[in-house]
Amino acid sequence: MEHCCVKALVTGKVQGVWFRRATQEQALQAGLTGYAINRVDGRVEVLLCGPREAVRDVGQWLWKGPPGARVTHVEMEVVEVHEPDGFTTG
Repeated sequence: MEHCCVKALVTGKVQGVWFRRATQEQALQAGLTGYAINRVDGRVEVLLCGPREAVRDVGQWLWKGPPGARVTHVEMEVVEVHEPDGFTTG
């Protein structure tokens, strides 16, 4: 099973709507590591690392997000990083 890491920048109404926590729950259920953090520009930055299919599935979920979120854009790029041990929010 091939592993990869993807960094995503999620734009829209994504702060103050439990987006980071919901992303963490989705990632942990899928067996992924990484993080979800608020950026000062109003976006949420997400790192997803793990099996390629699981990364793809959670990456697609980012377009929806939790109830209350209104995602308008998700920018993704494959990155070469050391895979984190867990999934954090900040």
